Amino acid sequence: MILWLASYPKSGNTWVRTILAQIIYNNFDNEKVIETSKKIRLYPSKKDFLELDEDFKLSTYPPNKKKLILDKTISNWEISQDIINLNNKINIFKTHNMLCKIPFKDQEYAFTNIDNTIGVIHVVRDPRNVITSLINHFSFESEEHAINFIINENQTIGLEDNTIPQILSSWGHHYNSWKRFPKNNFLIKYENLIKNPRFEIDRLIEYLKKFFNITISEKDINKIILNSSFENLKSLETQGLFDENAVSKKTSEVKNFFNLGKENKWQNLVQTKTSNQIEKFFQNEMKDLGYI
Repeated sequence: MILWLASYPKSGNTWVRTILAQIIYNNFDNEKVIETSKKIRLYPSKKDFLELDEDFKLSTYPPNKKKLILDKTISNWEISQDIINLNNKINIFKTHNMLCKIPFKDQEYAFTNIDNTIGVIHVVRDPRNVITSLINHFSFESEEHAINFIINENQTIGLEDNTIPQILSSWGHHYNSWKRFPKNNFLIKYENLIKNPRFEIDRLIEYLKKFFNITISEKDINKIILNSSFENLKSLETQGLFDENAVSKKTSEVKNFFNLGKENKWQNLVQTKTSNQIEKFFQNEMKDLGYI
């Protein structure tokens, strides 16, 4: 069965993944924090689809193939997860895909289902702060470009990078989709993890005990808090131990992944016009989460 670590991009998925990996794999070595976290890999990835269709073996997706690749990804979600779950283990994956059902060729294809999925750790972040991180990660030229990304109900990522596409939709649709998952649904807010990491990590540990045999000491938890701090992760990135950075398509500049951390405060960085637009678009979801 699959346990998802799901979030909209730039919402703290990678940060939470470093915490989860230390807990699950009982490895609190600071120099191996990034390496250990990679045991929780991205789904969908090419390795999940390569044997299902020859088109997935293309190294680049020509324009006339991109719609086909997206359609074939959708129609192979369930098949690929059936194969993963043949190992009869709890398989934990990170994903940015929304929890959706897509009609295609007189059928409806779900991203996942309760037969393949045992639960979800759903990470959310105030979209006013997501905006600034999106601008850095995707090298957007303006806040307007980032807003167009986050409100686009047809938004996908991956095809431009010739990887397996992920369907995001808008920030609001993404949040609501995972909110509805009916089994073992664990919500963690990025802001709460910043304010009180110990409390949130204790909550995660109790949740994970449903699926894994976890033995952990106070000393271990203190190490997790230190190892997964923004300052430490940024230091590890500076040392070249993190390799998931985005690269600017215009300048080929490698972008800092761990960029602002606690300094990413929309009140200081985002134009009032932009924050007002976001609050208008996502009023219901932001009220639900206590952001407004």
